[in-house]
Amino acid sequence: MPSNEHHKWLKKRHWPAVQGAVIQAGRDIDLLGRKYKERDGHGRLPHHWMAAKAQTHTHALASVGVQSICFNFEALTTRDNKGETPIDIARRSEACAEIIGLLSLTPEGARSLGMEMLRLFAPVGYWWDEMAGWIKSRSWADCHKFINEHDDELVRVVLKYYNYNLLRQLACISQEYSDSLVFLALRMIHRHPLSLTDTYNGFTALQFAEHPQYNACSEIQNVLRLTPTHISSTPFPTLLRQHLPKQFVDEEVFGTYNTACTFIKHMKYDKAELVDFEEPTLIYRMISLVKLPWAATREKRVLHEGMALLNMCIQRPGAGDGPTSVVLDFLRVDSA
Repeated sequence: MPSNEHHKWLKKRHWPAVQGAVIQAGRDIDLLGRKYKERDGHGRLPHHWMAAKAQTHTHALASVGVQSICFNFEALTTRDNKGETPIDIARRSEACAEIIGLLSLTPEGARSLGMEMLRLFAPVGYWWDEMAGWIKSRSWADCHKFINEHDDELVRVVLKYYNYNLLRQLACISQEYSDSLVFLALRMIHRHPLSLTDTYNGFTALQFAEHPQYNACSEIQNVLRLTPTHISSTPFPTLLRQHLPKQFVDEEVFGTYNTACTFIKHMKYDKAELVDFEEPTLIYRMISLVKLPWAATREKRVLHEGMALLNMCIQRPGAGDGPTSVVLDFLRVDSA
């Protein structure tokens, strides 16, 4: 049987072409299922070629691996003309650990996981899909929740995946202003300032936003007119004050946001530890160091809770917007 285009793309490690065909709008799921059951002249399914060419891990490869299995679970134990299964080929060709782990699943195990495999073996692709869906449905709160609760590096990679396409999607669906929408746009470009100048079919996110077909609200257009240099040189709280209404941006809260964020990153990356909660001198010294707005007369119990929250933030993945949100929740508590 002659090879189909998926065999050819996988032989050439053209993961984006495979990924594009799998996720494109209007794709024929039944046709894709048939293609992933077709054997070539070597008796190989597309999965065999993917296993043979998967030495270097990429996020696109991980997504392709999961999606190909979902089109044909039985491929995991299917043998080619040489009697090899995809996992046999992956091990012999020294495929990356992520693909070996994926291909080590049994058909039954993979079927029971379903698309949960994407979250486990291709988290960037999984969360990109989630973000794209939330943006399409204007579920800004879900987007913020993802940014708040996940490792900052994962968030950065997800936003950058597919050449910043999430920012362009946001630009095309921002006709109605909301504080949460503008806050999200600022968070996205703050992590990747170059997303402002990246193009898709020759158009930047701003040009999509300005196009009569999309006509994004003026506030989003103003955010997208910022330059990477300005974003990189301007503190995030300042950007918020410049682009969000005063009632949304409380100076004390966002001043604390900036200080707490810097403190957490210092503690995490310098491998320092917050210990010995029973020693008031240590507690007060830490508070003084980061200039957090706590009065020295606050109850010891409350101070302990604050230090415990900071400890939890350091232990959780990432820094930035995620753990800081926990700190801010504590700092907003009335001190009385």
